[in-house]
Formats: sequence, C-alpha cells, structure tokens
Amino acid sequence: MVGASDRPGRDSGRVMRFLQDRGYRVIPVNPGLAGRRLHGEPVHGCLAEIETRVDLVDVFRRADAVDSIVDQAIAIGAPALWLQLGVVNEGAAARARAAGLDVVMDRCPAIEIPRLEREAGGPIRR
Repeated sequence: MVGASDRPGRDSGRVMRFLQDRGYRVIPVNPGLAGRRLHGEPVHGCLAEIETRVDLVDVFRRADAVDSIVDQAIAIGAPALWLQLGVVNEGAAARARAAGLDVVMDRCPAIEIPRLEREAGGPIRR
C-alpha cells in the first residue's frame, strides 16, 4: 500500500485494516515512515525494498505521484495497480496497462469487495 499513513482517521489506515481483516497481507510503503511498523507490518521506503512478491500495488497518493509509482510497480513485476478513490491518472494507467498490469482506477477495495461479495452471494476468499 503506497501512501500508507500512521495518522488516525486516514482512509489508508482503515482500508489497510479492512484488507488485513479479510486475510490479505498489506505491506505499507511510505518513505517518511520507513523502518517503523504500521498495523503490525514493517514500513518500506519504496516498492523496490519489498523482498516478497507483490500481487497488487494499492495507491493512496495524489494523481501527480502515480507516474513514478507505475515505474516502480513495473520494475518489481507487480501484476496489478489499484488507484484509490479520487486518484485518476489516465496516462500512468495506460502505461501500466501497456506493460501488462491490470489497472483499477478511482475505486476502493473496502467498497468493491463487499459489493462483489453481495453479488456473489458470499465471501470472496483469498
């Protein structure tokens, strides 16, 4: 989760907990918090510092910061990019798609997962 925050009340913290409660491992990325722990996970300064496979890069940053995040996501071989509500960067999304990443933009997993579960008639399993 790029842009993870330790400030109470931030959406990134709520979404991180939501995903963890559903069994997902969420690795926080925030250069200002690197070396600390957030919701039980070590915080990394950038995506390249993560030493395990990343399935999805979830972005809680302004749209103008997404270009460099896409570069990092491509470099680590992430298969998917998720831009949170209000984060829209069509050019970066197109570059990510051209590199083979699946892209979700201007949506929130804490909204989409429950919607998909309602439509499926049950929980989505990790």
